[in-house]
Order: sequence, then structure tokens, then C-alpha cells
Amino acid sequence: MRLEILQGDITTRDVDAIVNAANSSLMGGGGVDGAIHRAAGRELLAACMEVREHYPGGLPVGQAVHTPGFRLPARWVIHTVGPNRHAGQSDPELLASCFRESLRVAESLAAGSIAFPAISAGIYGWDAREVATVAFDAVRRFDADSPGALDLVEFVLFGAEMTDVFRSVFGVPEG
Repeated sequence: MRLEILQGDITTRDVDAIVNAANSSLMGGGGVDGAIHRAAGRELLAACMEVREHYPGGLPVGQAVHTPGFRLPARWVIHTVGPNRHAGQSDPELLASCFRESLRVAESLAAGSIAFPAISAGIYGWDAREVATVAFDAVRRFDADSPGALDLVEFVLFGAEMTDVFRSVFGVPEG
């Protein structure tokens, strides 16, 4: 499995699946979630409403579901709800579950490539270094348990500071 750390816009990535750091309603929001909904078009909201019927209380933290990518270059969007540290959700296992379950969904879709944002960093209050460490561990374990399931895992990060933190933790050279 190839691992890449990129600074940029996840909605432009030409991968099989992108991961949406969704809220539990799956109805769109701010940040990455809002950007993905805007880029994918109204069809994504309709698909999320259908998925939401199976989760009347909202998608639980740490779980993942998928929808088509619609107008995105990615074929699928994998939606996962990260833990909100400000709401007392500070267990790293909840965060790890987001990455692990997203990887499992990608595998079930026979996706060869996936792009992640920094789930729960930013407005949900998690430290970027902790997010990167949890993410790296989840990806490493997934690759050990399911070798060859994915050819490429990207972390597509909005700002230079977050990108530098992920590169530092992952030990990935710039570029």
C-alpha cells in the first residue's frame, strides 16, 4: 500500500473513495462535510437522506457508511462521524474506529484508493498530532490484516500546518 500526504482539496481527488468527516445527521454541514456536499451536488443530500432512514438517531460516532460520489471525481463517498472532544468524546478508540470502519467500507466496495481528511481535528477539538498518530496506526493495522486490499491511501489536508504535522508523524517526505 502506498501512503501519500497532500495539501489540497479532497473534493478534487481522483481516487475511488473519499472520506467525509460527517455529522451524525449526514445532512451536510461546514468544513470538509459542507465542501463535499457542495461539490457532489444535491444528489448526495438525497442519498444521505436514504441512508439516514436506517439511523433514526443519526449515524453513531465511529461508524461509516457509503453513498455514490455523484459529481465528484471519486466514485464513492464514505461518511464517518468523528468524536467531538468538546462534547466529551475523548476516547482515541472512537477516533480509530472512524478510520478502521472507513477502510472496511472501502474494502467492501473493492476500492483501490481512498482519501481521508483529518477526521476530528479542527472544530471537533482533537490535536492534529493525535489524529495523525491514530490514523497511521489504523492504516498500518488494516494493511497488516488485509494486505493488498488498497493500493493507495491519501491524507488530503487543507492547510500547510496540518500537512506538516501529518508528514512528521507518518515519516513521509514532502512532495
